[in-house]
Amino acid sequence: MAEVLVVDDDLTVREVVVSYLRAGGHEVQEAGDGEAALRAMRGRGADLVVLDLMLPGVDGLEVCRRLRETSDVPIIMLTALGAETDRLVGLRLGADDYVTKPFSPRELALRVESVLRRVGQLHPKGATVTDGDLVIEPTAHSATLAGTVLPLTVREFDLLHFLVANPLQVWSRDALLREVWGWSFGDQSTVTVHVRRLREKVETDPRRPARLLTVWGVGYRWEPQ
Repeated sequence: MAEVLVVDDDLTVREVVVSYLRAGGHEVQEAGDGEAALRAMRGRGADLVVLDLMLPGVDGLEVCRRLRETSDVPIIMLTALGAETDRLVGLRLGADDYVTKPFSPRELALRVESVLRRVGQLHPKGATVTDGDLVIEPTAHSATLAGTVLPLTVREFDLLHFLVANPLQVWSRDALLREVWGWSFGDQSTVTVHVRRLREKVETDPRRPARLLTVWGVGYRWEPQ
């Protein structure tokens, strides 16, 4: 299965989450603060990080920011109920998913499986997708624009791959949550944040997008070049 790093300063929460993930067959590391999490990633590393945002010392948002400087490891945030601002900041920094406290350990385990499944199923399979100077290589989990590699998170890659592979169709935010995130429900602002971040990486002028278009009142459409 996968190597998962669980970062939370609450020992009880860590024990419960770790037990569920190990029951699912995963190897699990634990960290009780941000510095320990960063040390773990510099050392043994992990295939996915479950990251509480409310950590002593170096908080979860800073951990997320530092990890994104050197890694595209999938990150699932644990956030407090009602902490919408933190969730949006975390998504902008490159987190791939979030679960709101208090949460069901089973729900979190399913979210972990969903993210890992998408990394494992979407990336190794499928042919190269091209659109003008944009080239997406699912096997290598790589996307280049005019010969330059795009620094994409797992979710950004999944969203870009899906849209480019399904051009000229209008996708609502609900539909994208289902098709790309694998969620039957969730906060639609997650899609909005990822679209904004993706535009900053693929559009010449993100304020006047020519590829990833908004269809007002409906959703988003990829316009082939």
